[in-house]
Amino acid sequence: MMPLSMASPGESNTILKITGKDEVRQHLAELGFVVGEQVMVVSSIAGNMILQVKDCRIALGNEMANRILV
Repeated sequence: MMPLSMASPGESNTILKITGKDEVRQHLAELGFVVGEQVMVVSSIAGNMILQVKDCRIALGNEMANRILV
């Protein structure tokens, strides 16, 4: 298990765990980041990421990406 922020662009990963406070986990779930879902890193610049999850592209900062373990 590693934080999503360490995944390489173009790599598809399965979300294994989401950490943080209930509010943070709920917010990420509303964006489509749930355990068992596939997520792909589209690009990563200075820790900020563009991710593809559930046929949508979403930008996340490094702090939020570190909460998603793949």
